[in-house]
Amino acid sequence: MTIRWHCIPFEAFPPLILYDVLRLRSEIFVVEQNCAYQDIDRRDIDALHLLAHNEAGELMAYARLFNAGQCYEQASIGRVIVARPYRKYGLGRALMQQAIAHIDHLFGPQPIKIGAQSYLENFYGSFGFQQIGEPYVEDGIPHIYMLRG
Repeated sequence: MTIRWHCIPFEAFPPLILYDVLRLRSEIFVVEQNCAYQDIDRRDIDALHLLAHNEAGELMAYARLFNAGQCYEQASIGRVIVARPYRKYGLGRALMQQAIAHIDHLFGPQPIKIGAQSYLENFYGSFGFQQIGEPYVEDGIPHIYMLRG
């Protein structure tokens, strides 16, 4: 399977690709997780958007990247998703590796903070993220803050 990675600012989104991103985020974060919340939060405007497409142009995976001070004091990765048909190929791992590498390249090596769904603690831990602070509930889903130093 060929994967094409792209990292673009909000203003560079072609309309159909932006539509695909928002559709996938809604499909996963609202419908699949049965969580009614406002996904379109104006942070998209400040983020860089990491996308993975297959050879047919289908959106396979996505994440938002922020420099330090835009979301947290540290750089940040958020809205990490892999489309359901591509979850069995290790694409989540590839997405996180790409996200970390892009942050290092674009903003310089630095700590990265995430707000992770609690059940993914071991997944993010495999990339060097460690829980900081107390667990919290966001939109009805248990979360933890994690930091990669």
